[in-house]
Amino acid sequence: MAVRRFEARIRHQPQLSIIDLDGEINAQDEEALNAAYTEATKGQPDAVLLNFKDVSYINSTGIALVVGLLAQSRKSGRKLLTCGLSEHYRKIFEITRLSDFMGIYNDERDAVSSFVTLTSQQRPSGGAQ
Repeated sequence: MAVRRFEARIRHQPQLSIIDLDGEINAQDEEALNAAYTEATKGQPDAVLLNFKDVSYINSTGIALVVGLLAQSRKSGRKLLTCGLSEHYRKIFEITRLSDFMGIYNDERDAVSSFVTLTSQQRPSGGAQ
């Protein structure tokens, strides 16, 4: 089986940046993953969504890279969300308790919808703007 080279593409929405991940995530991808996160956070979004839909493999170092993004996110007060994890990796995120610190959603639609709902509930209603 051919190794799928890692790629990350960034999309911006109001208050939310989405990083579409593709391929395999391992030690070789640290620089590319961190660069994608840096690009995604330039506009100071409230949250970053990691879309794992097209990720075929994550080794233990790849999981550690995600933990590093979580640490950066928490330090800046930003939410880190995930979607598209396979059942296998979803269980790994639960076993390692990453799921305690980041939102895990089935797909992008669910993640964005939940984020929009949460964000709208946190905004004060009425009053001067």
